[in-house]
Amino acid sequence: MSLTTLGLELPTDPRWVNIAEMNIGEILIDHAWCEQKAASSCISLIVMYTDNVKLVETLTPIVTEEWGHFQRVLKELNKRNIPLGRQRKDDYVNQLRTRIRRTSGDQQGQMMDNLLINALVEARSCERFKLLSEHLADESLQKFYRELMVSEAGHYRTFIELAETYLPAERVRIRWKEFLSIEADIMANLEVRSDRMH
Repeated sequence: MSLTTLGLELPTDPRWVNIAEMNIGEILIDHAWCEQKAASSCISLIVMYTDNVKLVETLTPIVTEEWGHFQRVLKELNKRNIPLGRQRKDDYVNQLRTRIRRTSGDQQGQMMDNLLINALVEARSCERFKLLSEHLADESLQKFYRELMVSEAGHYRTFIELAETYLPAERVRIRWKEFLSIEADIMANLEVRSDRMH
């Protein structure tokens, strides 16, 4: 799974995986909340766009999968006697969400933006899972993150394909390229933290 395959323009700062390993408990806590938010985000999309049958049918099993991943991360925390703690603010996702177009009357465009933001978050998460699977010293966590990487590798494409189900593919491609540039700029300016998955 390469950066090119995921479509991302900017690789994760190479320092991230090293500082993450030194504070793996905090990374696992943040990761658990990321999985919970991924499931909740899909539920929100289903609730917002309930008339879109294909969207509902496609996202429903992803909700189940993401919630299963949340449970798996909780098990890793329990193994290490680490409490889940409170949900953390996700500056990365929050900055992406500020770029959703909120033009009155363009519900399809807003749906596209919501789907593409989910695609970006999945792609970046997958890239970080790959880094953790390749560089952590803990072999059980290497295996854990490799399994999650494989499991979630196709999710980002699913969100893009859903957008193309409801809007012209060319419009989706143009907006996707815009979001890739936005995401790269956000990544370039985010602080490299040892307690965040993103």
